[in-house]
Amino acid sequence: MTTTLLKIKLLKLWEMLSRETDEAHPLTTNEIVKRLEEMGIRCDRRTVTMDIDMLNECGYEVMSRFVGHNKAYYVAERGFSTSELKILIDAVQAAAFITDKKSDELIEKLAALGGNNRAELLTRNLVTFNTRKHTNEQVYYAVLNIETALLKKKKVSFFYYDLDENGEKQFRKDKARYVVDPIAMVMHEDNYYLLAYSTKHRAKTTYRIDRMDTVEAEEADACETALRMRADVESHVKAAFKMHSGPTTRVTLRFDQSLLGCVYDKFGEDTRIERVDDATLRVRVPVQVSNVFFGWVFQFEGKMRIEGPGKAAEEYCTLMENSMESVKKV
Repeated sequence: MTTTLLKIKLLKLWEMLSRETDEAHPLTTNEIVKRLEEMGIRCDRRTVTMDIDMLNECGYEVMSRFVGHNKAYYVAERGFSTSELKILIDAVQAAAFITDKKSDELIEKLAALGGNNRAELLTRNLVTFNTRKHTNEQVYYAVLNIETALLKKKKVSFFYYDLDENGEKQFRKDKARYVVDPIAMVMHEDNYYLLAYSTKHRAKTTYRIDRMDTVEAEEADACETALRMRADVESHVKAAFKMHSGPTTRVTLRFDQSLLGCVYDKFGEDTRIERVDDATLRVRVPVQVSNVFFGWVFQFEGKMRIEGPGKAAEEYCTLMENSMESVKKV
């Protein structure tokens, strides 16, 4: 057998074992011989054993055990465990920015990483729990080009749009291209964002990646300000998405203990909590006092209140009163 044919044989053998076998589903030597012959590759039991020995010598671990009186082979170690693949598949399902079509394609590829036997298990009990997937099929293209710009330290440009009441694209700035300096791509509340710096406005800003069109990495270098921000990207992400943007104020919140998980989710599990009584807790956290913060407090229907500073509590009460007045006028 020529060297080329031997390489093809080893490749097909490894593909077969990695795709179709695991500890519960090994292939016997006779089954392997039959499968290879169906592919037009001649072999016998002796050469199969030698080929598997060669795969093991090259670091492609193939295990063996007896099935009755016959020796059988399988691949046990894979890049991802079943539970790891399940988590990744569920994450794809939950991501609103990935379209239905792209989700199906990506889930199929992830399931295939577990081999044929686990692929069926991974997809058989798949539950579609995100019914608000977006429709921009250019998301993969956009992510690739943004990542290219980040790696090469270049600017990135794109058209940006909103959707009207008919679901039609309405481009901003009369369809003029945005040109910004990318800092990072950030997943936040099921959506994917580009955190960027605008040299024109000298400020950070965020863009929904699923609302970008025709994204391109530019030839121009990203500015030094954006590059410095990448070195401390965590703090800038918090500023953009975690109610820490702009001047911060330490606010004292008193809340029902049933909301403890919500407080940890928002401010981190290292947040120091003070117990007031059997049913009530208190926390002091830095936030930007804004409508975003007030909206977060309001969702708890009175189970959380702002104790201080007094100005923040007054602003919250004024916002609630104005909202009530607007409801009365409708």
